[in-house]
Amino acid sequence: MLTIDAQVHAYERDHPGRPWTAVLHGPPEVTGDQLVAAMDAVGVDGAILVSVWTMYRWDASYALDVYAAHPGRFGLVKPVDPNDPAVADTIADWARTKGRVAIRIMMGPDVSTDAGDPGINRVLAEAARHGLPVNLMCRGRLEQVGEMARRHPNTRLVVDHLGLAQPFEPPPPAEPFAELPKLLALASHDNVVVKITGACTLSHQPFPYKDLWDPLWRIFDAFGLQRCMWGTDWTRAVALLTYKEGVESFRVTDRLTDSEREKLMGGSLQKIYSWSPSKT
Repeated sequence: MLTIDAQVHAYERDHPGRPWTAVLHGPPEVTGDQLVAAMDAVGVDGAILVSVWTMYRWDASYALDVYAAHPGRFGLVKPVDPNDPAVADTIADWARTKGRVAIRIMMGPDVSTDAGDPGINRVLAEAARHGLPVNLMCRGRLEQVGEMARRHPNTRLVVDHLGLAQPFEPPPPAEPFAELPKLLALASHDNVVVKITGACTLSHQPFPYKDLWDPLWRIFDAFGLQRCMWGTDWTRAVALLTYKEGVESFRVTDRLTDSEREKLMGGSLQKIYSWSPSKT
């Protein structure tokens, strides 16, 4: 069984050569070497390395450096700007980049809430043309995702972090799954898949976070495990749990069979992103 983390981040310390735009919750640096060491320590074979939007915005150069330094360990995701008139060229360039598996839209205040927005539709159409899934950071905007899925049935949409608001530090939200029905409604769209990333940050219990499994199984039953991918969202979660806890909580639970665990912790991801890690 290959174990593949569906979302991790790496970044170097702020410096003039690659300055930060803002500060992400977490350590002052998480280099590629540090990230690989953490993965090796708990037997994670590979991961999807998402270029950190908070620090680097649309510049994926550090993620590309990490990919080059650790061949075979990472698939790459780059945020793109739907408000950029040249975004189609950006997507075409990324599609030609070695190691790329997807693009990402950060659906924050600067991105239209209208599913008919020309920029959003340009991104989704171009992604489909190049065979790239689109990751969506879309908390609070799940109804919009449903309309985007309807308009672009040939574009694979990947809902980040269960589509729910997740904390950067304790405590977890009082009602962490209040928006779950809106996520479940998206299961009717075959082109929508869900990243079960950062889920442990929503728990009100200590490791191994047993209170998560009833709501998680509602997601698995709705979408099928073939449309769900486990991941840690490391290092955003450092104030709430260790990397080992984020991995082991899905390994030790009796709520998954071995075959279900294989799908959730790597099998589905390999098909969704058409990528597998290889140690060289």
